[in-house]
Amino acid sequence: MVEVVGVRFKPAGRIYYYAPERQKEYQYRDYVVVESQKVKEIAEVAIPSKEISPDELPDDLQTILYTATEKHLKKVAKNEEDAKIALKEAQKIVSDHRLEMKLVSVAYSFDRSKMTFCFTADNRIDFRELVKDLAATYKTRIELKQIGVRDEAKILGGIGPCGRPLCCSTFLGDFVPVSIKMAKEQSLSLNPTKISGLCGRLMCCLNYENSEYERLRKLMPDYGKKVETPDGPGKVIGLNILEEIVKVKLVNRETPIEFDASELTLIKE
Repeated sequence: MVEVVGVRFKPAGRIYYYAPERQKEYQYRDYVVVESQKVKEIAEVAIPSKEISPDELPDDLQTILYTATEKHLKKVAKNEEDAKIALKEAQKIVSDHRLEMKLVSVAYSFDRSKMTFCFTADNRIDFRELVKDLAATYKTRIELKQIGVRDEAKILGGIGPCGRPLCCSTFLGDFVPVSIKMAKEQSLSLNPTKISGLCGRLMCCLNYENSEYERLRKLMPDYGKKVETPDGPGKVIGLNILEEIVKVKLVNRETPIEFDASELTLIKE
């Protein structure tokens, strides 16, 4: 087993593994300086220590360079302020080029050797001339990165339909696949406005309880199935999945009755 440290470059960002400095111990939320894509970056410790097998190690496992000091953090704050100004300036440059793209964010690397511009666009964009203008303006290496609407929501943040800050911008490191089948499994309204997030895609939280719904559904009879109850045979007309309660229309009664799922036996047809 090999000891590694998990770090994030952004809040709620993906975790990347680095080898610790020799005989160095880290605490959760310590700041360290690492090398990423040939530039120096500040990262936050998310996992102080973890042992993983050599087979799980990234091919290019690098070592943390050193622990960040107060001086380094002040430099990061200055980079972030300059990036906000650069975003407004770059939006004007994009407008001058008449490109159908929306700049979402700008970020300096810690050593300011690279600027990353994230943007959304409906179509493929030829931004070669734009890159030349940006490089001439900021005198550094320029990277333009096209992102999707879910990534845009993660960067910008906001309040979800539940009234809480977006999951993607507060704690979700990676986006998980979400399907309309999950909404059906949980008997939710299939109205797109009810099950879509600010990004316009299906809400990530549909995945949170889905495995439990799938497990319980396997233990309960489905709609329309004939079952034997303590009060006689009947047909399933309603399900309360989480409470494991089944509503049954009995053969010899007009009013449906609710039963605990454990009380029922499926009648094989």
